Amino acid sequence: MSNVEADPVEQAVCSATAAVATEPGCELLRPREVPLGGPQAMRVRRVLPNRDRRMVGAWCFADSYGPAEIADRPGMQVPPHPHTGLQTVSWLVAGEVLHQDSLGRRELIHPGQLPLMTAGAGIAHSEQSPQEHSPVLHGAQLWVALPEHARAMAPAFELHTDLPRHQSRQGSITVIAGELDGAVSPASAHTPLVGAAVSLAPGGQLAVPLTADFEHGVLALSAEITVEGQPVGAGEMVYLGRGRSQVSLSAPASAYALLLGGAPFAEDLVMWWNFVGRSHDDIVDARTTWEREHDTDTPHRRFGPVVDYSGPALPAPPLPNARLKPRGRYNPHH
Repeated sequence: MSNVEADPVEQAVCSATAAVATEPGCELLRPREVPLGGPQAMRVRRVLPNRDRRMVGAWCFADSYGPAEIADRPGMQVPPHPHTGLQTVSWLVAGEVLHQDSLGRRELIHPGQLPLMTAGAGIAHSEQSPQEHSPVLHGAQLWVALPEHARAMAPAFELHTDLPRHQSRQGSITVIAGELDGAVSPASAHTPLVGAAVSLAPGGQLAVPLTADFEHGVLALSAEITVEGQPVGAGEMVYLGRGRSQVSLSAPASAYALLLGGAPFAEDLVMWWNFVGRSHDDIVDARTTWEREHDTDTPHRRFGPVVDYSGPALPAPPLPNARLKPRGRYNPHH
C-alpha cells in the first residue's frame, strides 16, 4: 500500500535508542484518517507511525480499513508506486485485492491468504479492488522495516495460502509471521518478529501467548474489542511493551484483531513517503530515480514497470525544503 498523503508528516528517523516499555502496560495509540488513492478514494485508519510511538518491533506502518460497503463503488484503487527497504504485508478479513508488481506477479488476494512483498533495493506495485468485487472490503496493510543486511536485497514476492492456525470454540489465531505457541509461519523474515490474526467468536475470550523479550501491540480491526480489560476501537492499537507472557482479548460479537510484535528494532531509520532508508540522501536518491523512471521506457529500471496496469503511476510528493531530520522512534514530549 502507498502512503498517498500529499504532504507526508512522518518525516522521521526512528531511533534504536528510544524508549521501549520494559514492564507490561497498555498504551492506547489512536489512528488518523487518510485518503487512499485520491480525494474520491476510500479512507483508511493509520496508527503506525504514530505521533509518539512509531514502531513495534520491525513493524513500522499499519493501516486498517473497513468494513466498507463498496458494492457500487470502486473500492481500493492505488496506482503503481515504489517501495524500498521494507516488506509489505496485506491481510484481508473480507473482499479481494488485485496485486500487480514489477516482478511480473499478478495475484488476486483473498481473505486468509498472505501476500508478502519484499521491496529490498526497489520494487513497484499496484493494488486494486477487481472490477467484479465483493460488496464489503475489510482488512489491513502493514510494513516491516528491513535491517541493514537485507535492505538492498533483490525484490521478491511470496503468496502463502496455507498458514498455521490455532482453533478453539473461543476463536482462532492464524500465524502470519514468525512463531507463536509452536506454530511457525512460512513467510520470510529478516528480524525476530511475530504477526498473528486473531478471530474472536461471539462472546469469545482468548489468551494469546507472547514472547516476553518482544514488544507487542494489538491492532483492533473491529469495534468492541477488549484488550487486557481495556476497550479498543476499530483502528486503534494497544501497545503492550515487553515482559508479558500472554495477552487477553475478548469481544461480545464476532471480532478481528492483529497481534504485532518483535525485538525492538536495532537500527535508525528514515521513513518518507513509500521509502525506508538510513539517511536523507537515501530518500533523495530513491525519489529522484522514481520520478525519472515512472511512466517512461527507461531501460534497466531500479523499480520497473507494473505489468498489465493501464494508467499513470503515482508521482512522488515534493521533498521538504530542509534535510529530513532525526526524531526518535518514541517521542514522549508531544
